[in-house]
Amino acid sequence: MPKTADIEDAQILWTPHDTAGRLRVSESTLAKWRMTGDGPEFVKMGFKVRYRPAAVETFIAKRTRRSTSQTAAA
Repeated sequence: MPKTADIEDAQILWTPHDTAGRLRVSESTLAKWRMTGDGPEFVKMGFKVRYRPAAVETFIAKRTRRSTSQTAAA
């Protein structure tokens, strides 16, 4: 059975403003990424968009490189 802290962490969702701040990009860039499928996975609830922190961290991890010639995360 999951711990209470794990359940609470799983329920946290970031707004586009929060996510843009974490990624240091504009909210407009996030919106473009949503349209093209280039950004982190997001949750759509009616008209609202939210991001799971774990999805944002995965997005960052998948784009981490050791050199400019590297094409995939090692």
